[in-house]
Amino acid sequence: MDQVISVKAESLQYAFLAGAKRIEEKKDYINELNVFPVPDGDTGTNMTLTITAAAKEVAAIKKPDFENVTKAMSTGSLRGARGNSGVILSQLIRGFCKELEGKKEVSTKDIANAFNRAVATAYKAVMKPKEGTILTVAKGMADKAMELGTSDKSLVDFATEVLAYGRNVLNQTPEMLPVLKEAGVVDSGGEGLMTILEGAYDALTGKVAYDFSDGFMPGESHGAPAPDASGLKLTNSAGIDRKEIDTSHIKYGYCTEFIIMIEKEYNHQIEKEFKSYLESIGDSLVVVSDDQIVKVHVHTNHPGLAFERGLSYGSLTSMKVDNMREEHREKVIMEAEKMAEIQAKEREKEKQPKVKEPAARREYGFISVSVGEGMNDIFKDLGVDYLIEGGQTMNPSTEDMLNAIDRVDANTIYILPNNKNIILAANQAQSMTEDKEIVVVPSTTAPQGVAALISFDASKNGEENLEAMKKDMGRVKTGQVTYAVRDTSIDGKSINAGDIMGIDDEGIKAVSADLAETTKELLKEMVDEDSELISIYYGADVKEEDAKELADYVKSVYEDCDVELNYGGQPIYYYIMSVE
Repeated sequence: MDQVISVKAESLQYAFLAGAKRIEEKKDYINELNVFPVPDGDTGTNMTLTITAAAKEVAAIKKPDFENVTKAMSTGSLRGARGNSGVILSQLIRGFCKELEGKKEVSTKDIANAFNRAVATAYKAVMKPKEGTILTVAKGMADKAMELGTSDKSLVDFATEVLAYGRNVLNQTPEMLPVLKEAGVVDSGGEGLMTILEGAYDALTGKVAYDFSDGFMPGESHGAPAPDASGLKLTNSAGIDRKEIDTSHIKYGYCTEFIIMIEKEYNHQIEKEFKSYLESIGDSLVVVSDDQIVKVHVHTNHPGLAFERGLSYGSLTSMKVDNMREEHREKVIMEAEKMAEIQAKEREKEKQPKVKEPAARREYGFISVSVGEGMNDIFKDLGVDYLIEGGQTMNPSTEDMLNAIDRVDANTIYILPNNKNIILAANQAQSMTEDKEIVVVPSTTAPQGVAALISFDASKNGEENLEAMKKDMGRVKTGQVTYAVRDTSIDGKSINAGDIMGIDDEGIKAVSADLAETTKELLKEMVDEDSELISIYYGADVKEEDAKELADYVKSVYEDCDVELNYGGQPIYYYIMSVE
């Protein structure tokens, strides 16, 4: 006979918020488990942003019941999902909530069924599920929960055994994925899931206590100092009205923030030299340090230079780059549109009233994820209606996708994620849109997105265009040159923080301390006898003369190929290259 457990909606609400709080505290550790040492939006960050979006809605509920709590958990995480790990987490939450919504009392069997439904929902969302990941850990716990679901165990004993089994499965993930074993880590997504559930368990059993009476605020807990309280989110914290600030003459275009985990000597004199260097490449500088970390905020045209200098003192985490010129441009456009709308209404008042036919909705529209001033211009020139700023370090959420879809008035909208870590969020936005046909083009790089747009044919239907786009994308090889943010071993290569890496569609192909050397070695791996076109997009941290010198070298070495050089303006990646 099932044991009836008097779990109230308040308990579910509190447990969920505590789990979100725990992963917020541990996100940097989870980020460090990522195998690829690239400066991208890592697992811990993506999962934290996903569950935080839901936690804010859950915390706002004043009279919780199972219906409103599960709805807030599900819809909040679905809309806030970022990155593949965030989307999978949101699907696990969605399935779990679907099983419990509307219940008045809960048994261990109900919870076991909720675990099981969570796993089934998440597996459906992933095209090719891979074992040794967060899915494997979730499935292991669901299986154990179903095994114990009809027993007479107390809720505490039930949860203790399920979580212990989940930890055991997580510890086995290196044996399931060789890349984890080589790097000496467990799966980061699985660690994130366990962190959330263990945080919820510790709160419900009284091991830790939180006060969420004023809402969900990561970094602030009851009776304990915040582990990361200072935040340095300087966007508008002083209450300044941005409308009063003229930013049209922005000197430095990228708002750059990061944390240095100190691993080498760092004293007052070194900090003084570090600040002096940052001031030489930017302004609006804030550097705050203690014995273990240094928090940095700077406005600069060269984020990568700031990151590289930071790497000389230790490993980096919590990296964030915002394009302030693009933000200002969008703001000006929105204000202009608003003013034009007001003026149009005033002019309309002067005319005789008449019935105005609504503008016909266009047949096709395009949304693209992009980053970098030059890359944005390229996509606009190819007919993209709406750009979502994002990519490495800035995985847009499902909510961002839905907002973009609302802005494009077309019957059929093509979304180009241009990053493999954004495709699931785009798919999720597709499934949540009812009044428009959404076609997700599975582009994993910006050059693939460019090729897909060029191949579009307005005379074909959505499915035909998708097939044509995928076919042309398949002809594109992409290479990207960036720097390592941590020491690791992958694909038989020993990589140190600060090394320059050349990465193609298959993995890391070149590593050295020299940018030009790595770039040339990567191209050597990409170009073959069938290659006809080489496109080079140079980033914000590359001088135009250096890019032209590289292009001249490529033309001299690969005489049978056409070579195109474009300014991409992307941060983080010195060069993005494609070979067709």
